[in-house]
Amino acid sequence: MKLHQQFLLLHSRLGGAGAEPTTLDEIARLLDCTPRNAANVVRAMSRNGWVAWASSRGRGRRSTLSFLAQAEDIAAQAMLQAINRKDVARAISQIKIHRHSSALQEHLQGRLLSYFGHHVETSKDRQIDTLRIPIRQPLHTVDPLYMNLLAESFVASHVFDGLVRRSDEDDAIKPGIAHAWEADETRTRWTFYLRKEVLFHHGKVLGAEDVVYSFERLVRSPRRTLYSFIYKQIKSVRALNPTVVRFELEEPNELFLPFLCTSRAAIVPKDLNQLGSYRFGTEPVGTGPFKVTQMNESICAMEAFGPYYQGRAHLDRVEIVHVPWAATAEEAELPGDNGGESAAAEQVSPFHVIPNAAAGGAGWSRIHSETTVRKFITCNTKKTGPLRDPALREFLFRCLDGLGGNADLADLADVPVEKAEPAQGTQAAEVSRGTVDAEGTENGGPAGPGGADTGGAELPPALSGRAPVSLRIATILPYKADAEALARTLGGFGFNCEVAAVSPEEFKGEIRLESDLILFSLLRDRDEELRLCDLYRTMAEHVDAHSRIDIEQWLSRALREPQPEARLRSLNRIEAMLIRERQLHILSEKPLPTAYLPTVRGVTFNSQGWVNLRTLWFPPEMPEE
Repeated sequence: MKLHQQFLLLHSRLGGAGAEPTTLDEIARLLDCTPRNAANVVRAMSRNGWVAWASSRGRGRRSTLSFLAQAEDIAAQAMLQAINRKDVARAISQIKIHRHSSALQEHLQGRLLSYFGHHVETSKDRQIDTLRIPIRQPLHTVDPLYMNLLAESFVASHVFDGLVRRSDEDDAIKPGIAHAWEADETRTRWTFYLRKEVLFHHGKVLGAEDVVYSFERLVRSPRRTLYSFIYKQIKSVRALNPTVVRFELEEPNELFLPFLCTSRAAIVPKDLNQLGSYRFGTEPVGTGPFKVTQMNESICAMEAFGPYYQGRAHLDRVEIVHVPWAATAEEAELPGDNGGESAAAEQVSPFHVIPNAAAGGAGWSRIHSETTVRKFITCNTKKTGPLRDPALREFLFRCLDGLGGNADLADLADVPVEKAEPAQGTQAAEVSRGTVDAEGTENGGPAGPGGADTGGAELPPALSGRAPVSLRIATILPYKADAEALARTLGGFGFNCEVAAVSPEEFKGEIRLESDLILFSLLRDRDEELRLCDLYRTMAEHVDAHSRIDIEQWLSRALREPQPEARLRSLNRIEAMLIRERQLHILSEKPLPTAYLPTVRGVTFNSQGWVNLRTLWFPPEMPEE
């Protein structure tokens, strides 16, 4: 790899056209090495047939170096070596190095992109279908207890199964590991009847004790995780026999069954502790359609699990590869990003499926998963500070009116899975990146409150003739750019904003209670009721006492309501109250469509709007008749 880089450096510095007069001393300076090492490098390149070296001796005489190989070929070789080692980050660095040459950059991008997508190999007369999917965020764990990113939840949904699952077609709840279930008249006692002979990936047969262990592990954990308000109400879980499990809830909760459909409620083996929780996160054992064969910060490789009780997946292998997208998605102009490519390029694109596509061009089909992402800010009115003044909150939100129309969603590949306390996340093959548009707020933006249209809102006393009001904006690291743009916008209206961007784990702590504004997002999918309840319970921690009482009363009513429409009315009342009292301001809401080529079959979505790898397949090439 180093020799490739040295060739490309000499090629770029010496011109690469014809015989170039030079000396070993000059080459040594270019390569930052000794003349002796420079001679060894030139000899190695000559043996490879990359250069020809004609040595000339004597005072004032110069040797000549002729370049026999094309820079594109050598750069491509280096990239392929990096890809074969699964070192995609180094492969992307090749593109960055040669950014000055558009032709070379385009050539390297094509080589990199050809690595992803659908590939077919033949081994021992067997066709192996592999799908490689790029993501921007590295995967840390797929342990249902410890995962934070939606990308991790995506992997977990294919490695593990729950007692029940959501239908791919609608909101209906279907059998999973449990083939049947029932609740008593109090709606606090739930009994589940397990399928027989369900296998874990390590060959052990799943039993009721594994289900008991999985939920006791959740209940006993001190961690604050998404949907903890559901499983912390589990009073007891018991194995009545090897195939029957009974749950006792502290009080009725109509979201208990929907919660069991989520990846957080996945069933893990009781012997998990033999591996250790940390190791289990990267060497998971589940009952799902795919088993993990390799996982590190660069790649997660999964293979189809043949004995899967609901039928083997069509794909044989899936590789989810960590790619710093800033170097590829924006520059390569993938279909669905920056307006798409030309029609000819689209036909050969290796990306057969592009979740969260901004725009699919000619030759692409588009489908909506009915999932949207809402970006918003909330006010901490529990904290003693300027935002306790309703007039100031009114003025602040008026300053942001109109921003939502230009606001673009942050990259969902980075977004954590948990709302408001833990984190939200992303689709597997994400290709777009955007931030809140704060145009006009810097270098020519309004100089102060009087310089902008605030929709008729009167300047509150807190800003009249006084120093700028200081505000702290809390968010997670993927939304740092959004928060900084928000701070610049508010700075033009007399606010002095500080941004505190932290990891999802830190965001679960005290930072929200110490800040004035919280910037986050809500994934509105088929788990929306669960997500809204979790969000509003978290918001209740940083609103005034009166608002908190209202939120808790409406949440309690919603959780006891058996009809989804009535539950949604209670949740909508909370949203209306928060907006009316200027506790909540919605910046944007956008759908998450998926673009795909006609060669892809079986495109369905899970409850989070993700492409379901269980049903995805590619028709084999047929011989011509």
